[in-house]
Amino acid sequence: MKYEIVQLKEKVIQGIKIKTSNQNEKNIQDIGKIWQKLFADGIYEKIPNKVNNKTIGLYTEYEGDYTKPYMFLAGAEVILRGETKQEVDSIVVPSGKYARFIIIGDVQKSVGQAWKEIWDMDLKRKYTCDFEEYQNNSENMQKQEIHIYIAIED
Repeated sequence: MKYEIVQLKEKVIQGIKIKTSNQNEKNIQDIGKIWQKLFADGIYEKIPNKVNNKTIGLYTEYEGDYTKPYMFLAGAEVILRGETKQEVDSIVVPSGKYARFIIIGDVQKSVGQAWKEIWDMDLKRKYTCDFEEYQNNSENMQKQEIHIYIAIED
């Protein structure tokens, strides 16, 4: 799977989060629930100061590698870390070196398959913040462009 190394500036992401793990595919159920809540409850629309219309799926607070529990947050990048609604959390994605993968396909199947391939790669991961950035540039949910960023060692 091809990727490029990019240098990112610090980002602030706001949204809702859940603690999960990849064990027994618990993540599939938990992450699906959070995405559903983000949109069905109108939380995404209430996030103030969005940078753009892209949605973010953020993986952070790892308790080890990808086989251990972690926090998942679904939301959006914001300009400032300001006041938030009670139900919304803010997480700062640190600046640094990231491996960027570009996926075009189904928002669930293609992303899930990409993660399985990433887990099998020999990347020197930091396990700080990794995220999916949904470009939202197509009405067709089977042909979405998704960028996956993996924090790697300098």
